[in-house]
Amino acid sequence: MAEDCCSFQLISGEGVLNMEGLENFSTNLSQRGVSYAVVAIMGPQGSGKSTLLNKLFQTDFRMMDADDGRNQTTQGIWIAKGIGIEPFTIAIDVEGSDSSERGQDGVTFEKQSALFALAIADIVIINMWCHDIGREHAANRPLLKAVFEAMLRLFRARKTTLLFVLRDQRKTPFERLEVSLRGDIKKIWAEIPKPEAYKGTPLGDFFKVEITALPSYEFEEDKFNDKVDRLRQRFFNSISPGGLAGDRKDVQPASGFALRAEQIWKTIKENKDLDLPAMEVMVATFRCDQIAKETLSGLNSDKAWMALRKDAQARPAPKFRERITSILENTLSQYDMEAIHFKESIRDDKRKELETEALQVLYPAYVAMLQHLRSRALQFFKTKLITEVKRATKAEFEASIDSIIKDTMDKFEKESRDVSISKEWDASAARQNLFSEIETMTVEVKTKINKTRTRENSPNPPCTSPSLPTYLQGDTANDLVGETFDNSPDCEITDDLEGEIADDLADDNFVFENDSLDWGDFILDLVLNIFG
Repeated sequence: MAEDCCSFQLISGEGVLNMEGLENFSTNLSQRGVSYAVVAIMGPQGSGKSTLLNKLFQTDFRMMDADDGRNQTTQGIWIAKGIGIEPFTIAIDVEGSDSSERGQDGVTFEKQSALFALAIADIVIINMWCHDIGREHAANRPLLKAVFEAMLRLFRARKTTLLFVLRDQRKTPFERLEVSLRGDIKKIWAEIPKPEAYKGTPLGDFFKVEITALPSYEFEEDKFNDKVDRLRQRFFNSISPGGLAGDRKDVQPASGFALRAEQIWKTIKENKDLDLPAMEVMVATFRCDQIAKETLSGLNSDKAWMALRKDAQARPAPKFRERITSILENTLSQYDMEAIHFKESIRDDKRKELETEALQVLYPAYVAMLQHLRSRALQFFKTKLITEVKRATKAEFEASIDSIIKDTMDKFEKESRDVSISKEWDASAARQNLFSEIETMTVEVKTKINKTRTRENSPNPPCTSPSLPTYLQGDTANDLVGETFDNSPDCEITDDLEGEIADDLADDNFVFENDSLDWGDFILDLVLNIFG
C-alpha cells in the first residue's frame, strides 16, 4: 500500500486516543473545508468488516486469517484514508461486537465505540449476517439497540446514513431480506426508551437507512468483488445531493476534525452527556482563534506590508490608503477562507478581534504618515504666510494670519483623513502638536511685527531691517527663498539668483528704502523688484 493510505490505531483496546497520530493524519485533511466524508463500520467480530473496508477504500486494515480461527483481529478503533475517492474519505474500522476476548467488559466498549462512530461519521456501515435477520436473539439486535441509544445521546438528529450490508446472501431474495430487516429496525427503534423531546419521533428524522447485500466472499469471491466494486462507486461524490451522505446536517470543517474527535472520545470515556452542539461551539471557538492567530502572524511577515512600512518611514508613501487597505483586506480574506464553515456567530466575533489586532499592527505606518503630513502642513503654513501676507493691511494682518492657520489645519485634517482606514486611528495628537507649533510661530511673528511698529513710531526709528522670526531662522536663507518660490507655479529661479536673494535677506545691515515697511513687506518688495 502507498504510504498515505497506511492505517493506524486511533483508539487502543484500553481506550487511549492516539492524538499524535490523529494530528499527523489530519494534516492533509485540514484544507478540505467541508468537502470530506467519514465512514465507520460496525458489526460482529469476524464478520469481514476489515475485508470489506479494504475492498471499498483500498485501505490496509488488518484482516482475519481463517486458518487462525475466528479470533479478534481489530482491537480498538483504527483509521485510514480512502484511496482514489473524492471527496476525501476517512475510513474507520471499529472493533467487532460480542467478542469472546472481552467478555462482559466488551459491552461497555461496544457502546462507547458505537457512540463515537455515530458522533463523528456521516455514514455508518452495519455489517451483519443475512441469517441473523428476523431472529430475536441474533447478534445484530444488541448492536442496533446500542446504535439507536447512542444516537439519542447526541442531543440532536444528525441525519446519519446507516448502510446495512447483509453478508453471505444466498437463496433468499433481497427484497424479502430488506422488508424483514426494515421491520426489525422499526421494532427496535420503537422499543428503546426515548427522552420526552423525542417520543414519537420517527426513525427517519435521525437516520437515512440504506440496505444492500453481498454474496459469500469465501465461496463466491468473484461475485463478491463485482458487487463490492459497484458499491464502491456509491462512495464517489457521497456528500452531493442524492449521495449516500447527501442528507447530512451540521457538517463541521475538516480543520477541526482532530480536536473534535479528541473531545468526543474524552467525553465518552468520562461517561458524560455528549452534547454535540456545545462541543462544536467549543471546537469552533478554539479553531477560529487559532486561525486568527496564524493569520496575524502571517501579516507580520507579509511582503506588501513590510514594503509599505519601510516606504512610510522614509517619505509620504504614494497610494498609502489604497495599499494599506489592500493589505488589511487580504489578511481578513485569508481568515475567511479558513474559518468559513465554522459557526457564523463565533466566526464573526473572532474576525472582529482579528481586524482590531491587524489595525494595531498597521497603525505605526499611519503614525509615520501623520509625521510627514505635519511637516508638509508646516511648510504650507510658512509658504502661505510669505506669499499671502502682502494682501493684508496692517490692520488686517492678524486676520490674515488667522485665515492662513485655518487653511493649514483644514489641509492637515483632510490629508490625515485620506490616509486613515479606521475610526480607531486617531490623529488628534498629531493635530494638536501641529497647532501648537503654528501658534508658537504666529506669536513670534506678531511679536516681531509689533517691535517693528514700535520702532517706526519712535522719534528716531532705526534704519536697519528687523531680524527674521525664529521659526524662519531655523531654515537657511536659501531654504526660505526656495520655500517661497518652489510653491509659485509662475516663477522659476536659478541657483545663483536664489543665493543672491538669500544673501540680501541674511544681511542684518540691509537698509529699507521705505522705513515704514515691516519685515513681511520687505521680503515681498524685494522679490517683486527682482522679478519686475
